[in-house]
Amino acid sequence: MPHDHPTACLALADGTIFYGRGFGATGLRVAELCFNTAMTGYQEIMTDPSYAGQIVTFTFPHIGNTGTTPEDDETADPVAEGMVVKWDVTEPSNWRAQAHLVDWLARTGRVGIGGIDTRRLTRAIRQQGAPHVALSHDPEGNFDLEAMVAAARGFSGLEGLDLAKTVTCAQSYRWDEMRWAWPEGYTKRDPSIPAPKVVALDFGAKRNILRCLASAGLDVTVMPATATAEEVLAQSPDGVFLSNGPGDPAATGDYAVPMIKGVLDAGLPTFGICLGHQMLALALGATTVKMNHGHHGANHPVKEVSSGKVEITSMNHGFTVDSQTLPDAVLETHVSLFDGSNCGIAVRDKPIFSVQHHPEASPGPQDSFYLFERFADAVRAHAKTPA
Repeated sequence: MPHDHPTACLALADGTIFYGRGFGATGLRVAELCFNTAMTGYQEIMTDPSYAGQIVTFTFPHIGNTGTTPEDDETADPVAEGMVVKWDVTEPSNWRAQAHLVDWLARTGRVGIGGIDTRRLTRAIRQQGAPHVALSHDPEGNFDLEAMVAAARGFSGLEGLDLAKTVTCAQSYRWDEMRWAWPEGYTKRDPSIPAPKVVALDFGAKRNILRCLASAGLDVTVMPATATAEEVLAQSPDGVFLSNGPGDPAATGDYAVPMIKGVLDAGLPTFGICLGHQMLALALGATTVKMNHGHHGANHPVKEVSSGKVEITSMNHGFTVDSQTLPDAVLETHVSLFDGSNCGIAVRDKPIFSVQHHPEASPGPQDSFYLFERFADAVRAHAKTPA
C-alpha cells in the first residue's frame, strides 16, 4: 500500500541522503555499498557469502519478478546486509516461486529500499569508490539523519577485515549434490562410481560451486576456512579447492596462506575461485589491493590470454591480485576486458591455477565451466583413478 511519506532512508558517509520506500525487515544496517549489473539472480546474489558486510544496489530495475525458492539459495540464509532497487519489488510470476521477495527478506532479517535513483547512485560509486552507508527501514518514517551519517562514517570498512570466519562451515562435511538439470532438478553423485577425493576449503563457498565439483565427478569433502595444512592432508585428498568468500584476502591469508603453502608443497592439484584465487596468489608471492568499486555483475568479459578467447563471466570482488607482483613462475592466464585487471593465474608446468570470476554462475551460460573439467582432469591424473 502506498505511503505518503518515506519509509526508508539511505545515508552515505559523505552526508548524501536518499529517501525511498522500505520493504523486508525493519531496522538499521551499516555496510559498504556496491552495485551489481546482473539482470537475473537477485536471490543468489543476496545469499552469496562473498557479500558479507555489503549492501547491494541493483542496476536492473525489475527485481522480484521470479520470487524466491529455497533451491536458489547459495547458502542457508542471506548474507548481504540489504538491497537497493529503483522500482517497487515486482510481484512474482514464475512457476518455481515459493515466496515473495519482500516476505523472504522480512523472514531472513534483510532490509530493502525502493524508489531510489539507482543510476545516480551507481555513478557516485564509480566516481568516488564504494561508500560506507547506513540503511534504515522504519514504517513510521522516523530517521535520525545525524546518527545515520555518523554510523556510516564509523563503519570500519572491508580493508583489513577477515570475514571468512563468519561465513565458513562449523565442521567438515561431505557434499554429493550435482547441478540442477531439467526435469530431475538436483540429483546426487552416484557413490558406486570411483571418484578422486577433493577437499574444498570453505571461505564462504557457494553451493553451486560445490555442485559443479560433484558434477565433474569428484568426491567432495568441505572443510572450515581455519583448517590447517596438516588437517587437510590428513584427509588424503587428490586435490584441493579454494573457495570464494568475503573480506580482505590479506587478512584471511594470515591463517589461510600457510595452509595453502603446505598443500602446494605436497604437490596436490589446486584450484581457486575469487577469494581463493587471491589467497593462492598471496601464497605464491604476489600481493592484493582494494579496488575503487570492485566488479559485481554477470556480464563481465574476460579474455583467456593463451587463446585470446573471450568469456562472459560473473564477477563479485572488491579486491584484486596485483599482476605486477606475480613471480616469474606464475603466469597471468586471464584478464578483464573492462579494466585490464587480473582474472586468473597458473603455476608454470604444475596443476595449480585459479580465476577471479565465477565459472559456476554460468552467465555465458557455460563459457567457463571447462575450468572445473580441467581441475577434475588434473585430480584424476594425480589420483590415477578411472574416469
